[in-house]
Amino acid sequence: MNRIKHLREKRQVTQSALRKELGWTQPRIANYESGIRTPGLSESREIVAALNALGVECTLDQVFPVEESAQSVA
Repeated sequence: MNRIKHLREKRQVTQSALRKELGWTQPRIANYESGIRTPGLSESREIVAALNALGVECTLDQVFPVEESAQSVA
């Protein structure tokens, strides 16, 4: 699961502002936030860059944390 919505809302950044920063549609952002769609690495990096541009100050690992089951495999 990602933390896009949590981090965005923590800094009071609207979904609309994130959408505009990325140049994507609102449904696309909503689908990523809800986990309906999973962004690829390129899209994930774009999301992190947009969040940072909007003042969120986050890293890729903070927005897309590694799941515990994946960590135990490594």
